Amino acid sequence: MLSFAGTAQAGPPLICHTIEIGQAKSLPWISHSWNLSGGENYDTKNLVRDTLEILAPDTPVLVRMETLRRATLYARQDPVAAKELLARLHARATSAESSGHPDALAWFDVGYLAETYKQWLGQNLPHMTDGMRMDANPAAGVDGYALVKKALALRAAALHADDPQMEFAAALITLSGPQDEHRQHAQKAIAGAKTDSLLAQNLSARFIGPQTETMSQLFVKN
Repeated sequence: MLSFAGTAQAGPPLICHTIEIGQAKSLPWISHSWNLSGGENYDTKNLVRDTLEILAPDTPVLVRMETLRRATLYARQDPVAAKELLARLHARATSAESSGHPDALAWFDVGYLAETYKQWLGQNLPHMTDGMRMDANPAAGVDGYALVKKALALRAAALHADDPQMEFAAALITLSGPQDEHRQHAQKAIAGAKTDSLLAQNLSARFIGPQTETMSQLFVKN
């Protein structure tokens, strides 16, 4: 079965490649590349409020992924907002849990944000972060993947089925391992993409290279 490792494009996988979300609303973005262009006039004082508004209960996982990616890029410019966003998402998840109604999407949001932070905040990446702030990463020590796995379990219990878009997110997080779990997430994402054209588009954009099979071949296999 396919392993995504080695076929993905270069760069931090949760940061350097946009998630295609169609016409869905996310944080403001004017750059034509993966990174901030320098011409943005977005006020990061609104980052926490705007991000929480977008991450509503009916927001698809792919939109959540792209929103959290953009939020991470903005957060490097504002360490106060970076810390507050992570804290607010964690508080939202724990509040739901303590009320007896654990929220899979809330746990996904805090876990996925923690993993994007780890790939960008406080990181010195040659030719990518030159001149950028080097503030400490507020997600240091947070096992975001464990929280995403918790979200996957809660989601599967609620839907009585796997969530392919969330499996795609988990596959991205585990590109560098653990490989057995990575393959399992990849298989479930590919299987679900048969009926999710936007997910299929994202899978194709991320993982099809000159030495890999085409998505159509993978769909036939699975």
